[in-house]
Amino acid sequence: MIRTAEFVSPGHPDKICDRISDKILDTCLEQDSESRVAIETAGGHGQVHLTGEITTNAEAIDYRGLVRSVCGEEMFTTTNIVEQSNFIKQGVDVGGAGDQGIMVGYACDENDEYVPQEYYLARDLCRFLYERFPYDGKTQITTNDHVITHIITSFQNVEREKLEQSVVEYMDFEVDDIIIHCNPAGDWTQGGFDADAGLTGRKLVVDNYGPRVPIGGGAYSGKDPSKVDRSAAYMARHIALKELKEKNLDECWVYLSYAIGVKEPLQSTATDGKTVWDISDKYPVYPNEIIEFLKLKNPIYYETSQWGAYGNGFEWDK
Repeated sequence: MIRTAEFVSPGHPDKICDRISDKILDTCLEQDSESRVAIETAGGHGQVHLTGEITTNAEAIDYRGLVRSVCGEEMFTTTNIVEQSNFIKQGVDVGGAGDQGIMVGYACDENDEYVPQEYYLARDLCRFLYERFPYDGKTQITTNDHVITHIITSFQNVEREKLEQSVVEYMDFEVDDIIIHCNPAGDWTQGGFDADAGLTGRKLVVDNYGPRVPIGGGAYSGKDPSKVDRSAAYMARHIALKELKEKNLDECWVYLSYAIGVKEPLQSTATDGKTVWDISDKYPVYPNEIIEFLKLKNPIYYETSQWGAYGNGFEWDK
């Protein structure tokens, strides 16, 4: 079975936007745990544009300063932020889901992070390289029956030979029969917002489990936990882990679906790929139950936007 997954560094322009959105969310939650936040960030070439909805008692949010804290430099920042729609509010205030949608949770026994092995390797390599070269970068790994066959890395501000040497060191010098491409388009010094535009939620597969696992389609970053496309996805991951371990499975998928304003999920099932079973009476699956169970009103989200939400020791990974 041939499988491929990629990962991007926190310096990638799309990840910069995710980080800005979650930095704003955390700042609101630090002052008001009941904040309702849905922030989208678009950035590139010296400019950042923030739009969305925030209803909060947090005071004096310094958007320009928060952008600067993520980007490391002053950016021309515009804001178009209003309060949450009353039509959305009326459904959420009574404990209903903040939107309709389907959320997918997954766990497997292929490594100690319980994520697909090709995704695990791509992220681990990306983290290893980013510690040495903290800039814009990408990794991609292809495996055949869990054996690495191809490695692709592109990182800013590092020569190809040095990057390849770092990959070889990561592999503990065991690279025979592995095809390695380092900066295959050539070395590059212009990255991040200087080279490309970014947008919140444009790395959904990277934020989830890689291309092997289907996703519901909703972005995470910039959204408070009343949005089930974030909170229920985290809960689905937690349930998948529990079911995997309890039933001694190789893989487990969990599906939770909701209607906006309704607290009861329309679907709450788990599967090992062969059989399907209901899990609605076994776990907290109402939106407010999930928020309380996973402690989702805490300012924890900026960290998820850097290295992904799964396999990094968050509450839903336990």
